[in-house]
Amino acid sequence: MSSIGLVLGGGGITGAAFQLATLMSLELACEWEANDSEIVIGTSGGAYVASLVRSGKLDLDSLVRPEEDTESVAERIRRHVFTKNPSLELGRWLRGGILPGLRNPGMSLLMGSPARYTPHGLAAWVEDQVGPAAHGWPAEPTVITAYDVEARRRVGFGADGAPRVSLAHAVAASSAIPLLFHPHQIDGRAYVDGGVASGTHLDLVLASPRKLDLIIVIAPMAATERRRRAFPHELVLDRLGRRALEEEMRTVAEAWPDTDILVLRPPLGVLDQMRPNPMAADRAVPTFVSTLRAMRRELAAPQVWGLLCDHLGPPRALAV
Repeated sequence: MSSIGLVLGGGGITGAAFQLATLMSLELACEWEANDSEIVIGTSGGAYVASLVRSGKLDLDSLVRPEEDTESVAERIRRHVFTKNPSLELGRWLRGGILPGLRNPGMSLLMGSPARYTPHGLAAWVEDQVGPAAHGWPAEPTVITAYDVEARRRVGFGADGAPRVSLAHAVAASSAIPLLFHPHQIDGRAYVDGGVASGTHLDLVLASPRKLDLIIVIAPMAATERRRRAFPHELVLDRLGRRALEEEMRTVAEAWPDTDILVLRPPLGVLDQMRPNPMAADRAVPTFVSTLRAMRRELAAPQVWGLLCDHLGPPRALAV
């Protein structure tokens, strides 16, 4: 089998549901396990999915437990993800966001801003899902991206030179959306969502111990289709996501010209379930089910099917 890299982009709760269903569809079609990837890159919602992959917890129970219905799933997600923030920490925002932002106006003014929710609930969610693995780091190459507020640069936890953190803390930092979540504090430094710098961070696969034959990118926030009555923020985020991904693809192509890159994005029918609010917990199960249905068609597209045959062996017909 070819050497495979896996990139799991940001996309909130519904983006994570899309990625779970897409990975399960790939496993059904190709008998390929995502945890066999040479390297896994995770950002924001994709960081949570990466924690499941590397902990061997990529299964249906990671979203829906046997006794749950759709609303029970949504309530459990809300309980973990949306944990009220007891402290505003205005002083830290003044030092790390407002003062640097006045010197160099832009997005930095928003970084470190007080928010309603604390990312500690995100860390607890990882602990609930993967157990003791949340307190360590995967043995296989894994990079979880976040954004260092004061240094104003991305950090790839798990990469050479990055701070050593637990998987739970890395996912919490990577998923701390500015204005919604307070920055996640690790050893006195504040981190926010890795999607601030890029929705995918595909170029980080170049840290793989060996050259890859195929890179699978699952990009919830780089859609090429436009749903009817899409909100303006959807179009902006998708455009920014596509632009960053295209630049990263060029970087990888220059370093590894023979490496194939397969990008899987949400098709129109799935977008209708995911949007307009990617943090809507009640859309997780509908997004998951819609993606399972859509992937039968998406994976069967000639250009996709051909890559799967070349690198993962002859796929089976999906019966989803």
